[in-house]
Amino acid sequence: MAAPGGTRPRSEKGMVDVSKFLYLYRGPATPMEDFTPEQGAEQLAAWTSWMEAVGPAMVEFGNPFGARTAVADDGTTRAAGDLNGYSIVEADSLDAATALTEKHPYLSEGSGKFAIEVFELAPM
Repeated sequence: MAAPGGTRPRSEKGMVDVSKFLYLYRGPATPMEDFTPEQGAEQLAAWTSWMEAVGPAMVEFGNPFGARTAVADDGTTRAAGDLNGYSIVEADSLDAATALTEKHPYLSEGSGKFAIEVFELAPM
């Protein structure tokens, strides 16, 4: 659990404990198979550059989501939302995890149609 101010508590050895944070990518993303080879190469270069900037904080690059559905509590199914994939990073606070989204290629359009939702993965 985070301490007041959103920072992680210190362990007995004085080290700052880090948490894992889940990035959920939301928006009308274009499937990779719909890109031209040149566009695909540009996307790959942008994501690679961002991953290099994040460095060792990257725990799991993640994957895009494929086929999807949603199951309701009454047993019915319906169309799933517009989540497109995920990544997992480590950081010492929600603010630090959010800061790692700087220059993220998923946020490059500037239209407001795309978002990265950031969630701390709380220990059980």
